[in-house]
Amino acid sequence: MTLTADAGAADAATPDAPLETVYRPDRAVDLHATVGVLRRGPGDPTTVHDGHVIWRALRTPLGAATLALRGGKGEIRATAWGAGAAHALETVPALCGAHDDPADFDASRHPLITDAAHRNPGLRLTRTGEVFDALACAIIEQKVTGLQAFGAWRVLVSRFGVRAPGPTPRPMFAAPSAAEWRRIPSWAWHRAGVEPPQSRTIVRVAERGDSIRRAVLAAPTGEARDRVLTSLPGVGVWTSAETRIRALGDPDAVSVGDYHLAHEVGYALTGRRTDDDGMLELLAPWAGQRQRAIRLILASGVREPRRGPRLAPEDHRRR
Repeated sequence: MTLTADAGAADAATPDAPLETVYRPDRAVDLHATVGVLRRGPGDPTTVHDGHVIWRALRTPLGAATLALRGGKGEIRATAWGAGAAHALETVPALCGAHDDPADFDASRHPLITDAAHRNPGLRLTRTGEVFDALACAIIEQKVTGLQAFGAWRVLVSRFGVRAPGPTPRPMFAAPSAAEWRRIPSWAWHRAGVEPPQSRTIVRVAERGDSIRRAVLAAPTGEARDRVLTSLPGVGVWTSAETRIRALGDPDAVSVGDYHLAHEVGYALTGRRTDDDGMLELLAPWAGQRQRAIRLILASGVREPRRGPRLAPEDHRRR
């Protein structure tokens, strides 16, 4: 694995000039299958897919930054803008799965997994390192449809986040800091469609944002990290798993309690639906790598035929 700066690219002549680097991973990386999963709906202001380029807006200790990633043969070219550009480039290996180790994963335990692994050799587990951002996003997604959650995330981040620097393909915003989430007024949560239990949970978590991040990163195992997160009021096992998947690239995290996941895993592996207990039993052969098995199941394209219309989201804002 190498991460090298292009000659002269790091010598920014003006504050608006980009920094560039080339990341050469040890293994193949499918950029969209790996980093693309961070996008929360097509209108996500923090992550944009623009052809073969993935754009990310992020906060760094040095300020906001925009990161553009382009895949190529054996390399990923990264360009960053803004005060936090240098820090953004440092995140590229982790985003592209540098910390992901599939060595213990046995794809031969089920023919669907075998085929999916063969057809998706570049699928890696991404890691942002941003525990609070992932946690806030997961809390917004509690007990609502994806459409509702993605809309709320888009509204709140666009209004209270930081405008991303550089030539972004459309206006982009880095998510608010913990302090900025705490200052969001109650009417703004309501207008975005976030219910009071979720908004209160985010505000409570934001009050301890730095300490939560330190505790989670210091925890030695997935189970220990789960205990840290689920000790927070309003954070259950589903929210913990979703946070660990995005922020830490946890290869064993399973989103128990998800509205669709157990059905999808059951149908893909057995041809029929199952519940959470059944899903965990089916995934047991891949203990320690269950999230990787889930990602390959979803990448297989096998889906249960739809039996009826989508769940219609309820909108309580006008009641």
